[in-house]
Amino acid sequence: MGRAKQIRVKVIPSKIANDFVKKHHYSGKVVPNSKLHFGCFLDGKLHGVMSYGSPINKKGSINLVKNTGWNEMMELNRMAFDDYLPKYSESRCIAISIKLIKKNAPQIKWILSFSDGTQCGDGTIYRASGFKLVGIAKNAGICKLNGEVSHIKKTYDLGLTSSFLKKSDIPKLEKKGYKVEMLEGHQLKYIYLIDKSCKITVPILPFSKIDEIGAGMYKGEKITLAERQK
Repeated sequence: MGRAKQIRVKVIPSKIANDFVKKHHYSGKVVPNSKLHFGCFLDGKLHGVMSYGSPINKKGSINLVKNTGWNEMMELNRMAFDDYLPKYSESRCIAISIKLIKKNAPQIKWILSFSDGTQCGDGTIYRASGFKLVGIAKNAGICKLNGEVSHIKKTYDLGLTSSFLKKSDIPKLEKKGYKVEMLEGHQLKYIYLIDKSCKITVPILPFSKIDEIGAGMYKGEKITLAERQK
């Protein structure tokens, strides 16, 4: 693991974390739900951020693990690293952050995260960190609104739709002068059980399912797992 062992992970203020995420995350955006931020330091400087918080889609999340409440789970909803960190840094930083959560917030039993297979990747780091793949779905959560990449919640927040954006809303919005496009690709769902006695309520998918469905993506490029192994 080399230099990755020298990385130090600690809690940092939201302002510092959000400024870093805006600069280094591919989306350039933070998640308002983020409440707990870890900074990853090497050679005395900040080179990575992991942000945890409540899931955006609460209704679709809480029942993924049996008999757990809102105060017993968190979503890892932003990860941003610069190019200074060496190989294996991301998985090491995730592992340390989970150890810190387990020590300081023992009520947290599991972690949820999503991988954006429309713009970024299919979750290589999560698989290397021991997460279980529990869902692969065609993208229904990310759109372009007047050229800006946004979550489908954006149209609701702006008062343009009565609920999160649906495909049936697009013609109506276009008549009002808005250009709306659903991005092609997949969203992949991962779970990490801190408490190993907890039970995941949905099927755990083999990683080979990513290639079967055609959901492979790495650093924004469509590529299968098999091709990467070669």
